[in-house]
Amino acid sequence: MTILVDDALWPWRGRRWAHLVSDESYDELHRFAALIGKRRAAFQGDHYDVDETERELALRAGAVGVNSRELVSRLRAAGLRKPRGVPSPRR
Repeated sequence: MTILVDDALWPWRGRRWAHLVSDESYDELHRFAALIGKRRAAFQGDHYDVDETERELALRAGAVGVNSRELVSRLRAAGLRKPRGVPSPRR
């Protein structure tokens, strides 16, 4: 089990945001996201967006901090990266 979170670099609505992913399965990701208080409706097809506070919660709960390139590389290697333009899976 590895949950990954990249750096909170992307500004939106006065906060900085990061991405939370699993390199194992969507089920693992959904369980972990629920653990830190994310609603399933916030799922973005292959990741959850997390703000700086949620990122810290994720790290304290066991997520591994990585840079964006590593996050995408691991997501692709696991076969969980959603190609652009493909509808979100209902998993």
